[in-house]
Amino acid sequence: MNAPTAQSYRIAVIAFDGITPFHLSVPGMVFRDAAFDIRICSPDASPLHTTGGFDITIRHGLSALARADIVILPTWHDDCRDAPPALLEALKRAHRRGARIVGLCLGAFPLAQAGLLAGRRATTHWAFADTLAERYPAVEVDREVLYVDDDVLTSAGVAAGLDCCLHLLRQLRGAEAANHVARQLVVAPHRQGGQAQFIERPVPVSGSDDRFAQVLAWVNQHLADHHSIDALAARAAMSRRNFTRHFRDATGTSFKQWLLNQRVAHAQRLLESSELSIEIVAQEAGFGSALSLRQHFRAALRTSPSVYRRHFHASGG
Repeated sequence: MNAPTAQSYRIAVIAFDGITPFHLSVPGMVFRDAAFDIRICSPDASPLHTTGGFDITIRHGLSALARADIVILPTWHDDCRDAPPALLEALKRAHRRGARIVGLCLGAFPLAQAGLLAGRRATTHWAFADTLAERYPAVEVDREVLYVDDDVLTSAGVAAGLDCCLHLLRQLRGAEAANHVARQLVVAPHRQGGQAQFIERPVPVSGSDDRFAQVLAWVNQHLADHHSIDALAARAAMSRRNFTRHFRDATGTSFKQWLLNQRVAHAQRLLESSELSIEIVAQEAGFGSALSLRQHFRAALRTSPSVYRRHFHASGG
């Protein structure tokens, strides 16, 4: 994806007969500010039945995909049936012309059927991951993450769709915009992963082990410091082995990757909200040098700190 820009976006959300209302509502809950023009469209005739016991009227057909910047399939039928040819062709055309394609939960199945996930990492609801892998062997199915961004975005089940959409919002509108929406939804804002832009299971807001949670909070307050696993394990009154195992169980990733995620996110906030030089931002976020910040920033966000600041600084409009 190119560097994020401060612009307006057209989003086409695909509904179908028998859709779950919660899944359909996720994109609207996240992309709700004036920068986004959301249109609900369907390959099926309106009105559509929902699993919530009520019907909905759809104003747009699949032609809405022709001008959309982002196309979101928020779920799919529980029997993972084949998608109709008209939907598959509309998805292919949108992808060919450069639209971002997003498949939340079971929405990965039509994307795979359309060939959009071939040769890519992808995820879906854990209960259907084996089915996706067996049916589409060209897809590298990752069962261990909340979502994957490998050009085409896919998410795990239900609430993970919120995580995926917040990730995309962060790319398009900046860290503070995503954090603001996360606070409104009372969910945790999530951190970027590595080169492939995936986010693993988030750090819980609170855990059964208060000392462990306190250590993570302390690290977040001291990101500029050097941190060793031995020192943090001692702070948590754990052995190194127990701390490492506890950390991966709680976050789904390694401490090294988690720390990098926190530092990138902190650098984003500083670039958005302060006039600090890139060198100082690098030091404050724990990268040590502007060169290191640029390298990690580009790997995580596919842009540079300077370009990011130009797009998302609070005084930049």
